Amino acid sequence: MKIFRTATLLAFTMLIAVSSFDSARAEDKPEADLTTGFYSQYIWRGFAFSRDSLVIQPSMTVSYKGFGVNLWGNLDTEQYAADEADKTSNFNETDLTLSYDGSAGKIGYGGGYIYYGLEGVKDSQELYATVSVDTLLSPSLTVYKEITGLQGWYAKLGIGHSLELAKDISLDLGASVSYFDDQADYNALHDGVLSASLTLPVAEYITVSPQLYYSFPLSSKAKDYLKDANSGLIDKAKADYVYGGLAVSMAF
Repeated sequence: MKIFRTATLLAFTMLIAVSSFDSARAEDKPEADLTTGFYSQYIWRGFAFSRDSLVIQPSMTVSYKGFGVNLWGNLDTEQYAADEADKTSNFNETDLTLSYDGSAGKIGYGGGYIYYGLEGVKDSQELYATVSVDTLLSPSLTVYKEITGLQGWYAKLGIGHSLELAKDISLDLGASVSYFDDQADYNALHDGVLSASLTLPVAEYITVSPQLYYSFPLSSKAKDYLKDANSGLIDKAKADYVYGGLAVSMAF
């Protein structure tokens, strides 16, 4: 984990330098996005990875001609521990995503590789592929395949719609459902997510986005599975969560 963190920090520095250099000398330049999110909880695929603490999630993406590199991290400002005295701030995850996205008419497609650098447990890796349609509600399907550990499958079907409220201000609504097969003893309709966010420009390159999410199980089997898993993660047998926060982005 420490080695991976060092590598990602070096990659951050190199990506910033390369994007700045290329953007200064070329018309067809890379694009970069720096985002930091501040959220009430860290929920991923229905699993809770924080409890009663602010999480801060920095992210950087550099893309060029369809190819992209993303680095993402999670800082739990008061990571849960059974003993109150053991609670502490902890940067407990650093992920690297390599991707390619393209389109053919109204069909969008993409794929990539994700490395999850995790604190306290074995790191994991996934491959994924996605397809979308540029039509009403922008439907998309993304399939993830774990290539280490249990080597399970996770498929997510999503829709979304953006409402322009004023010039450069939009309300973005989304919904998704998933199916999870861990290739061991669980397979079921898994988690659903409803989301709403506002995009608010505050400067030429900077936007602020208040966000709200509701995560819930899609089946009784998923409810029992998530309650058991979340009880082990944060000592709370719960399967549905309302959480949200604020993201600040700079794109150039």
